[in-house]
Amino acid sequence: MSDDTPSPRHSPIEDAQGLAYGSFMAAVGVLLLTHLGFVTGQTAGLAILISYATGWGFAPVFFVVNLPFYWLGYRRLGLGFMLKSFIAVAAMSTLVAILPAGLQFGHVHPAVGALLVGFLTGSALLALFRHGASLGGVGIVALYLQDATGFRAGWTQLIFDACLFACALMLRGWQLVAWSFLGALVLNLVIAINHRRDRYVV
Repeated sequence: MSDDTPSPRHSPIEDAQGLAYGSFMAAVGVLLLTHLGFVTGQTAGLAILISYATGWGFAPVFFVVNLPFYWLGYRRLGLGFMLKSFIAVAAMSTLVAILPAGLQFGHVHPAVGALLVGFLTGSALLALFRHGASLGGVGIVALYLQDATGFRAGWTQLIFDACLFACALMLRGWQLVAWSFLGALVLNLVIAINHRRDRYVV
């Protein structure tokens, strides 16, 4: 494709499907993660730690934690990105609150759970990124840094995750934190390897 050829754009229907898929799969990932007692990174991880420490529900905490980041999303990445991210966060928060009525987990080995959480959430974030959205917070900062400097979004999130997991050791056992870190590592590797603007032009 030449430099002067316009890049193809997603249609509104395609964007809606991408946001729905990303929000739903991320919600399933969070439900599995909390079922196992794991933690995670990014603003979702911060919301989970607050939920564990206070007993407050994840969904409202996650929604509120993301509010300060929308201004950065608007200023740096545009109104469309900010609105799509707001919709994705609101949808995921709602799904986390209502899905337990129809989705329950039984026995899941921590290793299997860590891999599944990583792959589920990684695919969810890829769908959101490719349709001009994120799950807010660190994802917005990571995408801005990638666009501005070329530093991969996945690596930014991995650094933040490491700091958050250090704090998690004060609330969860080291075994749970270790399994959780495996899931976060898988998630961020999925993003770092697959989210490349030089290959995916939409």
